Amino acid sequence: MSAIDYGPLVPLMDDASLTEIMVNGHEEVWIERGGQLELTPITFPNEAALLAMIDQIAAFVGRRISSTEAMLDARLPDGSRVNVILPPLSLSGPVVTVRRFAKDALTAEDLVRAGSSTPGALDFLHACVVAKRNILVSGRTGAGKTTLLNVLSGWIPVTERIITIEDSAELQLRQPHWIRLETRPPDMMGRHGAAARDLVRNSLRMRPDRIVVGEVRGGEALDMLQAMNTGHEGSMSTVHANSPRDALQRLETLVLMSGLELPQRAVRDQIGTALHVLIHLERTDVGQRRIAQISEIVGREGEVVTTQDVFTLVERGENSHREQRLLPTKIRPRALDSMVAVRASLPPGLMRVFPDPRLAAA
Repeated sequence: MSAIDYGPLVPLMDDASLTEIMVNGHEEVWIERGGQLELTPITFPNEAALLAMIDQIAAFVGRRISSTEAMLDARLPDGSRVNVILPPLSLSGPVVTVRRFAKDALTAEDLVRAGSSTPGALDFLHACVVAKRNILVSGRTGAGKTTLLNVLSGWIPVTERIITIEDSAELQLRQPHWIRLETRPPDMMGRHGAAARDLVRNSLRMRPDRIVVGEVRGGEALDMLQAMNTGHEGSMSTVHANSPRDALQRLETLVLMSGLELPQRAVRDQIGTALHVLIHLERTDVGQRRIAQISEIVGREGEVVTTQDVFTLVERGENSHREQRLLPTKIRPRALDSMVAVRASLPPGLMRVFPDPRLAAA
């Protein structure tokens, strides 16, 4: 039996095909299935029943929620992420949003079957992970950033010590040496909180080979970049952004939120030297999540962090049968140089995309 009585939501919580459950007051429940929103006939008998479920969720995570403390982020027993907001902040009554996650993390093959990527692009990303390139994944809400981060993290060698830092634990790694850290909001007195920045700093004292930050939202961006620049190669994170260029600008803004008065030039130097690969995801009008662009960060020219595209979406076919595929550009990636030392561990398909005799396994 679940630690929480979900009442009318029980059949939805048991439906593995749903990715979101959205309760907009006690009389309206929406779901997302296959990237499309649907209004369900499910309702709560009254607002008191909905509030009773919300109280159980808060109690499960050791928190309180009321009209004076009207917001809550938590993780449910099955690993789903839930957000709650109450009146008077919500004019639509109590609103509950549940983000569901697959019990088994998607694989690279799943991404190819779903049309989210191509084998060549994933072989390149696999090689970047093995070669310890620092990677940033960008995209809008619901674009699939955590899903891709799961796939990327799955390629980290089992011999390495991995520390993940998340607001709500969502990553599903299978490596034996994996340490999971999760932020904690302060209590009602403003005490005992642990922000992402605190955990990133502490992780540096835990002898990590790789640090994976679920998402950078504030000053922890600076600590992450400094970690990447000081011996923790192969680290990864995600950031909300509408485009690759927006991702770099947002990262710059987040670094400035660290409270240190760094000159803009120094911030861009940090970004240009710490990050190697930027992957941008998009969600199409029909709900498909896909990799839209893979770029390398190649340094800084003047006041601009410079990039070069390695894979982009290209239209193929004719008329009504035209489709977009993620294909390599004609630019030779700089990352290939770093892959020579680990050529014995590279995916076989990489040589078909970037034929370089230096990458042939010894």
